[in-house]
Amino acid sequence: MPEPIPFSVLDLAPIVEGGSAGQALRNSLDLAQHAERWGYHRFWLAEHHNMPGVASAATSVLIGHVAAGTRTIRVGAGGIMLPNHAPLMVAEQFGTLEALFPGRIDLGLGRAPGSDQVTARALRRTIPTGPMDTFPQEVQELMGYFREPEPGQLVRAVPGAGAHVPIWILGSSLFGAHLAAALGLPYAFASHFAPGMMMQAIEVYRERFEPSEQLDRPYVMLGFNVFAADTDDEARRLMTSMQQAFVNLRKGRPTPLQPPVDDFESQLQPFERAMLDEVLSCTAAGSPETVRAGLESFIARTGADELMITSQIYDHAARLRSYQITADARAALAPAASAV
Repeated sequence: MPEPIPFSVLDLAPIVEGGSAGQALRNSLDLAQHAERWGYHRFWLAEHHNMPGVASAATSVLIGHVAAGTRTIRVGAGGIMLPNHAPLMVAEQFGTLEALFPGRIDLGLGRAPGSDQVTARALRRTIPTGPMDTFPQEVQELMGYFREPEPGQLVRAVPGAGAHVPIWILGSSLFGAHLAAALGLPYAFASHFAPGMMMQAIEVYRERFEPSEQLDRPYVMLGFNVFAADTDDEARRLMTSMQQAFVNLRKGRPTPLQPPVDDFESQLQPFERAMLDEVLSCTAAGSPETVRAGLESFIARTGADELMITSQIYDHAARLRSYQITADARAALAPAASAV
């Protein structure tokens, strides 16, 4: 009997106020192990830099840590910010991961640096000049390193050449939708924090999709925030940690993930409330029934093939409980097509 659409996990390895990067990384593995037992399809980690609340900067290293501590769940990058890396090095890193954990590694590619411009310059020894966006060419170069080498090819990815590492295009605008469609790749949209162009991007991607060796039909995964607890009030309180993070980030003062606070929304300025309403519009916060209804409505509205669930919650036990409630909610949803 067909199952509901797959649910997956997006983790930023959150460093909480009073905590440490080491504890954040241990919590990520613990979450992945629980997610595997609860039936989540994949566990992705995101590359961010110079963020005091995010411990997943060395993304490929952390993917190896999580994959080594799990058995069946797919593990990958959501994503690797390709402007920060030479395509050959990415191919070698993920070729190595695929050699160690065959059939379990995903590679999502992003076009943004995952940081501010000052940090982006610190990450790279040279910065391209001029208006040309080289991301499409770099994606194709990277894809080439995963193919079987041509006779006389001078540069090969070892490990990497001939490896089966599914590539995804990540995006929050129409650019990624066009590129994913043209290359025949699965598309992951960052609706969990930048939902403004979501419906347009889905439409563009599906209408313009060209089948490829990797994928014969369009496949859309959408980011979705869930803050689930036994009651609506408790879930909304848990969400205030994420709300604080967004407000602090927009003020240019990113911090470790803060503890939840009571009555947070009453402390907001009107422009802050409007900002949060916009960036967190793809969110379900509440009791199990509230979350199930929110998930069902979002899937019906978007026709998503898969959801990437993120739950930035201060207390690790509460975060686990949120993902467990979400997994239970998925079981009550309508069946859908198979995952890729």
